[in-house]
Amino acid sequence: MANKRKIINDPVFGFLSIPNELIYDVLQHPYVQRLNRIRQLGLSYLVYPGATHSRFGHSLGAMHLMQEAIRSLRLKNIPITEEEETAAMIAILLHDIGHGPFSHVLEHTLVEGVTHEEISLLMMERINLDLYRDKLRVESSELKEAGKLKEESLKPLDMAIAIFKNEYPKHFLHQLISSQLDVDRMDYLCRDSFFTGVQEGRVASERLLKMLDVRDDRLVIQVKGIYSVEKFLVARRLMYWQVYLHKTSVAAEQHLIKILSRAKELARKVQGDKELFCSPALRYFLYQPVTAEMFYPGSSSEALDQYALLDDNDVLSAIKTWIAGPDKVLSALSRSFINRQLFRGELIAEPLTQAQKTALNRHYADALGITEDEAAYCWTEHVSTSNTYSEKADSIDILYSDGTVRDIAEASEILDLEALTRKPTKRYLFKLRQPDEL
Repeated sequence: MANKRKIINDPVFGFLSIPNELIYDVLQHPYVQRLNRIRQLGLSYLVYPGATHSRFGHSLGAMHLMQEAIRSLRLKNIPITEEEETAAMIAILLHDIGHGPFSHVLEHTLVEGVTHEEISLLMMERINLDLYRDKLRVESSELKEAGKLKEESLKPLDMAIAIFKNEYPKHFLHQLISSQLDVDRMDYLCRDSFFTGVQEGRVASERLLKMLDVRDDRLVIQVKGIYSVEKFLVARRLMYWQVYLHKTSVAAEQHLIKILSRAKELARKVQGDKELFCSPALRYFLYQPVTAEMFYPGSSSEALDQYALLDDNDVLSAIKTWIAGPDKVLSALSRSFINRQLFRGELIAEPLTQAQKTALNRHYADALGITEDEAAYCWTEHVSTSNTYSEKADSIDILYSDGTVRDIAEASEILDLEALTRKPTKRYLFKLRQPDEL
């Protein structure tokens, strides 16, 4: 049998360990390996050339931080079994498995009414079933003659899925996966800062993990770590506006959404010899409406199977080919995207009036020789917004030496509730460049 206890060299955290065979088997599943072909930051590499790291690397890093968090909690006599540790590590390893190519682009274009979080859960359940079937096959071959086939045994990922869904009795394990100070955020801030070169995103993840504790089944941070929490919140705010919501990154994403929307419209209209070039997986989503019902039990598994085959390569290879296609709109959008002549963005104070929208359509219709309806693909209005801290979600609680617990918004001397919860917004008009610039 192959050695399944591996050491992986990670550029952010150093050597990461794969501690047991079950985690190794999860990592080897095709759904997980697909994350190697999906960039963690989508189109941000067009702004920060180093940002080509994958969601697979992020998942590994988050799993490592989960392992470190559990070690820290055990030192404080918080009871966590080996099975719970493995389950929590698998849950965070799979938390992003449902992401499609280029982050949330598919949710706005090709898939209707289902989020990547829902697809993540469906994929986790499929992996669980696949591993369970493999386990039964092994047990069947070993125990067939003895009549001891353990079909009543739990599926190997049941506990991980329960923790992911916040249905496991120990709520604090779910908080390590999804809260306002979880290992997911700790990893992506450190990792994205490293690969973009934006030093403002660096957080003291090691110190934060060592300051973790549990009170009343909720995660808390010892008061000695309050400055690291403050730095974490400030870093998150800066990373959102400097990286995740950078104007050019958002422009590229809106540009890509327009390309896929136009391709989808053409695919639904044109059949036969004039079909668009694309991979079979991308074709599945372009040539028919794909709704949430097609993913869930009671329907065939085809939607999930095709989704699991989609990655960044499918989209980019199709766009390169569409440059030479007969449709003027799709060709112009694709050419400008591939050559990084992205939508230009300008801040606007108010939503566009109908007269302004009509003027934009007429301008691009005349410039490109297309109809005004087609010209609507050449521009878009978009609002970017983000908040640092939410009152409605699990709070970040600070534990004092006398046992009292206070929300970080109350405990911090440099942060206040109004500043933390404010949701600044920026309204943009993104437009295709002029024909002579393409």
